[in-house]
Amino acid sequence: MRLKYAALLASVLALAVAGLLVANRGLATDAPLAEGDATGHYKEPQKLGDAAARALEGVVKRVPAPARPAAGAGRPEALSASQPPAAAEAAPSAAVGPLFYTAQGEPAHGCTASVVHSPGQDLVVTAAHCVYMDGFRTDLAFVPGYQDGGAPYGVWVPTSIDIDPEWAEDRDPDHDVAFLRVRPTTGNAPLEKVTGAQRIRFGAPAGAPARVLGYPNTDERPVACQNATEAESRTQLRFACQGLPNGTSGSPFLTDVDPATGLGTLVGVLGGKDEGGDEETSYSPYLGDAIERLYRRATR
Repeated sequence: MRLKYAALLASVLALAVAGLLVANRGLATDAPLAEGDATGHYKEPQKLGDAAARALEGVVKRVPAPARPAAGAGRPEALSASQPPAAAEAAPSAAVGPLFYTAQGEPAHGCTASVVHSPGQDLVVTAAHCVYMDGFRTDLAFVPGYQDGGAPYGVWVPTSIDIDPEWAEDRDPDHDVAFLRVRPTTGNAPLEKVTGAQRIRFGAPAGAPARVLGYPNTDERPVACQNATEAESRTQLRFACQGLPNGTSGSPFLTDVDPATGLGTLVGVLGGKDEGGDEETSYSPYLGDAIERLYRRATR
């Protein structure tokens, strides 16, 4: 798993026992959690989002946004596989950014999320294990296009979070997807108007060339890798690539990427089996009927 709460918490506890824990970087074991309803829906009180935004003051700064080309400005890119299949530092994309956790100590990012098209133009997708662990995380902030402490498209906090109840009940890897509706901490422009959005395709077959773009939790710039997806099972996709470490959970699997905008079609979300896999192989739940129902619920 790529935030890999279980493994990460185990390592944190081990360090604490050894007396070596010096800073938690915002990934506290006692992070604030909240209950949702029986459907896996949580509505974020505004005060919690405001608290998360305040926690990032001085940690990320607003910087000028680069000119964003119009969607469709270029033909979809032919995504040849990375050689060797290993992630490398990449330019940020306006519609992809880290999720910051702001509960304790100095806020830090620990997962990745991506803007996806929705009627409300306010939706991001990530892995369910990034936002729910025995309760919903209430200390989240999304910073699209983040690089080196800069927030060119602002800071966005959740207004609601949706997961499948089957994830909440037993961490079913086939349901390791979450949708967050978000609002800006300043202004009132819809997210898609600011960043653009990935299209989302349900039921896409395995075998398509794809790009994964995400933020390692120890780095301030994203990494990317390209390879074809493979069917791990009827409900999981596999993506072979080294160097997608902790922090890249929730990263989008993108096909048909427009080279001018970096936007593409989302066919997977890094998570699922083993909560994302390991340093050589990554996974995504198959975006089938159950994930489509979750999306429809989140956008109502």
